[in-house]
Amino acid sequence: MAYSENETAFTQFEARRLSPAIGAELIGADLTTPTDTLVSEVRAALLRYQVVFFRDQDITRQQHIAFARKFGELEIHPATPKEQPDREVLRIAHGPNSRGIENSWHSDVTWREAPSLGSILRAIELPEVGGDTLFSNMVMAYEDLDDGLKERLCQMTAVHDIARVFAKRLNKDPTELHDKYPPMEHPVIRTHPETGQRLLYANTAFTDHIKGMDRKESDDLLKYLYSRAAIPEYQCRFRWAPGSLAFWDNRACQHYAASDYFPNVRIMERVTIAGDRPYFKAAA
Repeated sequence: MAYSENETAFTQFEARRLSPAIGAELIGADLTTPTDTLVSEVRAALLRYQVVFFRDQDITRQQHIAFARKFGELEIHPATPKEQPDREVLRIAHGPNSRGIENSWHSDVTWREAPSLGSILRAIELPEVGGDTLFSNMVMAYEDLDDGLKERLCQMTAVHDIARVFAKRLNKDPTELHDKYPPMEHPVIRTHPETGQRLLYANTAFTDHIKGMDRKESDDLLKYLYSRAAIPEYQCRFRWAPGSLAFWDNRACQHYAASDYFPNVRIMERVTIAGDRPYFKAAA
């Protein structure tokens, strides 16, 4: 099931596309006191555009959390310090002593049994220039594959591993991380639970190998699948400004935080909505 331009008439904002493939700014939305109607329309826009953006939102951390909670239960990331208040917030801060390391195409927390529905990212402090975030449409990445490869991939399962990124970042041994977050198996082609669309569900950060395949063959195939996110025709690019937020559908797209601002400061806060276990539905 694909969403058409005419399926939803928005009354709470004007949706302006960032590119033909993905992304829209929701002009006029007010997140300070989100009504049920606004929340319903934002969700519809999220399903249509995969990522939506808000400008000039003067909201607090508590309002950020409250808005995200309108879309479901919130999750806590293992990288969040235990002593931090408001542990639903993942603070991503870089500056002169910390170069940005989120500059690879990825979907968040695919190492979970039930990876997130999506995240809402808020700009706290920004460099004068740089630090944009790019998003890529994984439905298009699947649809543009040749039919023979699609058929093969629909039969495949991949293993996703938290240790690929967070063993080093959290200074932990992989086996220690695996005690709490064991590697998870997810279909290489996922069916979106709300739109019914099929999409490519493999990312360079957390997808480790394809189950039952020779390691070199798996690595070669995954390298090709990883590269699909980098195709410009599938993308949009968002330039941050004070008061900006981005809300992406983690089930449908991948993102890339450009780390081109070092040694300047870029501080963001992310609140993430829990999702469900990925599946593949064989029937069209």
